[in-house]
Amino acid sequence: MTPFETITQQLTRRHFFQGTGSCLGLAALSSLLARDGLAASSPDLSGPTPGPHFAPKAKRVVYLFQSGGPSHLELLDFKPRLPELHGTELPDSIRQGQRLTGMTSGQKSFPVVAPKFKFQRAGQNGTWISELLPHTAKVIDELCIIRSVNTEAINHDPAITYIQTGSQQPGRPSLGSWLSYGLGSDARDLPAFVVMISHGSGADANQGLLDRLWGSGFIPSSHQGVKLRAGSDPVLYLNDPPGIDRELRRTMLDGLAQLNELKRGTAHDQEIATRIAQYEMAFRMQASVPELTDLSQEPASTFDLYGPESNKPGTFAANCLLARRMLERGVRMVQLYHRGWDQHGALATNIPKQCRDVDQPQAALIADLKQRGLLEDTLVIWGGEFGRTVYGQGGLKDDYGRDHHGRCFSVWLAGGGIRPGTVYGATDDYGYNITEHPVHIHDLNATILHCLGIDHERLTFRQQGRDYRLTDVHGNVVKDVLA
Repeated sequence: MTPFETITQQLTRRHFFQGTGSCLGLAALSSLLARDGLAASSPDLSGPTPGPHFAPKAKRVVYLFQSGGPSHLELLDFKPRLPELHGTELPDSIRQGQRLTGMTSGQKSFPVVAPKFKFQRAGQNGTWISELLPHTAKVIDELCIIRSVNTEAINHDPAITYIQTGSQQPGRPSLGSWLSYGLGSDARDLPAFVVMISHGSGADANQGLLDRLWGSGFIPSSHQGVKLRAGSDPVLYLNDPPGIDRELRRTMLDGLAQLNELKRGTAHDQEIATRIAQYEMAFRMQASVPELTDLSQEPASTFDLYGPESNKPGTFAANCLLARRMLERGVRMVQLYHRGWDQHGALATNIPKQCRDVDQPQAALIADLKQRGLLEDTLVIWGGEFGRTVYGQGGLKDDYGRDHHGRCFSVWLAGGGIRPGTVYGATDDYGYNITEHPVHIHDLNATILHCLGIDHERLTFRQQGRDYRLTDVHGNVVKDVLA
């Protein structure tokens, strides 16, 4: 006797009346709530139903998240006066009583530290960029650098949670989950939202990254990110155990789906439908993931483009190459986390290593997408959770460090819907405060959604009587950076 036959025989007259009673109670409650205008409508994008609100410029996203907070002062925000200000005390008029982390709040002195690295002009507009990023300089005409991004968070976990979910408190859906929920997926055999993590070459590549950063929060769990690991087993528990062949797995899933459908009919729990869909996706991924991660068919020129680390699983370079392959196969959002940018000390030693990790691969990804005709409808995002202070942590040192700085930092965008070859926003001579065109992280997320054809105020999900959205109750689209 099959499990399905067993459970159907166990259904009794008592089960019938129990289920009927529950349904009558639910019907009565629904009627009362509807009468008082309190019933939660199912999400749709008129309200929100899946699909864009207007014609999108981008169809997919790859987010190159630099975990730990890369220093804008060393990389993207050139400050020519810092050498002459080196060693002087940060003026109170510049600091303006800013809240500091516990790592520097007790310092008696806040000396300005000039970067050790030079900047150079690149591209048709002569945009300033660090000598640490020579490959990125070659594609700078494709980038829009925003130098005025800001956030209220000053510690890593709330800051990463904030920029990824729109709240410093955990429990909200991530950007990728919102995109999966709002737009669905063009990939039948791969998830809509995939995450990969690489560890930087710098000494501080131990910054924690929790799975909830790509979680779906309170929206259906089918929209959460799926993490791909390096090595021969990219997705845990995806492979069949010994003795289970493809045909037997199919039979087991069919029986399990029948049981789940039966339970859904009595429990009316939408997560059961999600579970059924996820089992089916996992079955299809058993064939699609090995094909995706097999790079043997890529020509040597591809590995030359992405750099010597691109054939080493788990590196940022290899993950950039895999991201391109996923985008080609219809994955809606690929999120690459690269750890190691939390440089409170020995920044001058470690930041060149971090830049070597990412410089060639990220430039190659831009060039590769463009030559394949994918860049025009792919949005590429690069940035971290905050920037770094102009003053030295621990004082004036040769191998200096910098503390967290959320008041201003730099992010770059490229591709679908973004005006290329531009710089937006500006900071003061110290790279400490914004002087032109502030872009809050809610504004950044509103702009990202806009490029994908989504009105950030209309992509909502009702939870516990409130309509939630990625940008909370804030955010404005930064129209000046749009193509």
